Amino acid sequence: MCYNPRPLTADQVDGLFHIRWSEEGSNQKREERTVVAFWRDYLQDVEEEDGSKKLGDILAFATGSDAVPPIGFSPQPSLEFLHPSGGAAKFPVANTCISCLRLPIYSTYNCFKTNMDFAIRNTQGFGMP
Repeated sequence: MCYNPRPLTADQVDGLFHIRWSEEGSNQKREERTVVAFWRDYLQDVEEEDGSKKLGDILAFATGSDAVPPIGFSPQPSLEFLHPSGGAAKFPVANTCISCLRLPIYSTYNCFKTNMDFAIRNTQGFGMP
């Protein structure tokens, strides 16, 4: 009954999320592929720069938990996209009740990284220190 979570890795965090893609062949799916590439690059950069602590912050932003629970997540965390046609969105949005992270469509990695960092740094974290 002694569970000790392992340090998170970028690949582990990426593998936790089910991606909810738009229809194959659509312009939206093309944009989503770019954002998913940014997401994966971001996770790798975070792992290299800050290690598993910030990966835990990213996971907490999306799910409310900074570690993978012993029995996993239910529901499985998911990635969705905020397209400009649905209204302008600058920052990622998370719904921790359903473990869903919604990412705006960005055209550059720098914009993606800056806005992800801002969103994660400026959340309350459920009162955790």
